Amino acid sequence: MKNIYTSIDIGSDTIKMVTAQILNGKINVLASVSMNSGGIKRGLIVDASKALVSVKEALNKLEEMLGIKIDKVIASVPCNNASFSLVSGTIELEENSVITGNDIIKVIKKAMEGNIQEGHELINTIPITFEVDGKTNIDDPKGIVGSIMNVKAILVTVPSKNVYSVISLLQNIGLTVVDVFFNSMGDYEIIRNSRYDSDVTGIINIGSDITTTSVFNKGILMNTKILLMGSKNIDKDINYMYKLSLRDSKKIKENFALAHKRFASNSERIDIINSEGKKIKLNQMEVSMICSERLMEIIKIAKNELKSLTNKEISYIIITGGGSEIKGLNTLLNEMGNRRVDLADINIMGARKNRFTSSVGMIKYFHDKLKFRGRSYSMLDTTKEKELTTYTKNNVKPDSGSRKKFFGHFFDN
Repeated sequence: MKNIYTSIDIGSDTIKMVTAQILNGKINVLASVSMNSGGIKRGLIVDASKALVSVKEALNKLEEMLGIKIDKVIASVPCNNASFSLVSGTIELEENSVITGNDIIKVIKKAMEGNIQEGHELINTIPITFEVDGKTNIDDPKGIVGSIMNVKAILVTVPSKNVYSVISLLQNIGLTVVDVFFNSMGDYEIIRNSRYDSDVTGIINIGSDITTTSVFNKGILMNTKILLMGSKNIDKDINYMYKLSLRDSKKIKENFALAHKRFASNSERIDIINSEGKKIKLNQMEVSMICSERLMEIIKIAKNELKSLTNKEISYIIITGGGSEIKGLNTLLNEMGNRRVDLADINIMGARKNRFTSSVGMIKYFHDKLKFRGRSYSMLDTTKEKELTTYTKNNVKPDSGSRKKFFGHFFDN
């Protein structure tokens, strides 16, 4: 089995889609697209018709790159009003039987029973530790011989509307959602290492009009919250200062401004026509200072929010998302005195920008989830795998319904 998956991250500013193969534990991106979105505000679908057009355009572009039709995806869903609860479950095993992936699924299902509140949808049940016949602190019980197994886990749910608005949208263009995750789950998978897995780590994902803060304790998502501010606030600042359109302000932010004044130039100027029809000159130093001030505010507020999400000391903070792609952000972080705050570095060919951390990471999270449960799966059948291999070899290079349809429910229930 080729283990080929496609993910979609529906953001307020862009739609990101990635198709990748997991081979020997490594992610090989086969194609990735990032296209402007419409009908999305603060991470929520507010105009389904506009959102449908945006997603369809991204899907068409991805299929054009791959040379095949995509009909199954992993999707991100909004984490607004997410709920986290500690649950446990116990099952009896056949006497002296070897624990398998099926047994893990059964005990996780047991932990879920009766714990999903009405009006909420399951996102994931994340095992913390297993116990077999009184032996505790077992991370992976597969292969152990025992008669009774217990699991302690974190149950993650969100309001059903968060999930079904996304599923309905994707179903309308012929896509089946096989599993859903939060963006932060994907973000952590991309940056995780032994240091983060042994401590408390915070992730700040700076999006267009929202910033998502999440806390992981030893690799397990414990809490998350959305702040109603993002890189679009920089666009609005530039718009206000120079009376430019938001579209031009965004271009200035992305192509001219820097996150720190150290590398900005007083002599670097560009001419532009503002919304009043006047020709003005923009100074890179001044624009960069506007950008820097707003970024510092977002990061400071996000750091305070992280502290409110846990009573534990946060050892590491990672910043990612499309809003973290502004040049010079590392220099700004150093000036702010953030010794343990780092910028994510997604060093994966075909998806090197931080806007792709969520969509690429979701694929790895999905694959690892299956592996832990003793499952193997590919979103492409043998015919499509053959078409993909033939098309990519000869034509392109890799580019920089219902609840029962969820893969998680399909295997965990």
